[in-house]
Amino acid sequence: MFEVILAIIILTALGLVFGLILAFASAVMAVPVDEKVEALRSALPGANCGACGYSGCDGYAEAMARGEAQPGLCTPGGQDVAEITASILGVESAGVQEKKAQVKCGGCDQYINTKLEYRGIATCAAANQFYGGEPSCSYGCLGYGDCAAACEYGAITVENGLAIINKDLCVGCTKCVSVCPKSIIEMVPGSAKGIVRCSSHDKGAVVRKACSVGCIGCMKCTKVCEYDAIHVSNFLAKIDPEKCVGCGACADSCPTGCINIFGYQPKNQKAAV
Repeated sequence: MFEVILAIIILTALGLVFGLILAFASAVMAVPVDEKVEALRSALPGANCGACGYSGCDGYAEAMARGEAQPGLCTPGGQDVAEITASILGVESAGVQEKKAQVKCGGCDQYINTKLEYRGIATCAAANQFYGGEPSCSYGCLGYGDCAAACEYGAITVENGLAIINKDLCVGCTKCVSVCPKSIIEMVPGSAKGIVRCSSHDKGAVVRKACSVGCIGCMKCTKVCEYDAIHVSNFLAKIDPEKCVGCGACADSCPTGCINIFGYQPKNQKAAV
């Protein structure tokens, strides 16, 4: 009986000693917690998308606390998060420049030609490894929906082999941009009036053989634009969102209908894709 009691006493004493050692070590080796960082981190949505330009919400919160980043860079959080983080920092909120993802390709199944039949793993990443996938256009959407799978907000669907983004559901997190193996998803200002739905830098003759709605670099759009809002570089037209007023003249002049002015019905019906 004595041996049992002695064992209990020894174990209890050892427990107390080790507990004191751990408590002391915890106090000595404790990492100071910045309450401002914690408050900023809790205000962020936790998407860890990198749209702010930092590694994630933790990185952005730390950068704001150090004064290296301004509130308002979190597009998924929007204006509400911008105002909360600005209040924590004691500064005035400059607002959020809303950005939306857009697919720079209009080549759905009815317009694009194919160069092979792919029967492998049904992901864009895998298909792209096999001679660039099925489309004859090396810049075209592969249509397997890696972007849709990455989107946590249900903003992307694949219709007729082409990724379609719902602007109303897109929060600008950029996750779709990072997973697209063709790099054809671009972030544009939410106020943008339109976009050229093509990413090809091939010459016009090559584009025509691959896709009937691709940009052929004809420059007709640049000639009719009164606002100097669209230019052609390396055989591809690009709209300047700062200058574009959404008049639709460029879309009407486009022979392939690859210019999409949001909410505008062009004379060339293909442009409505």
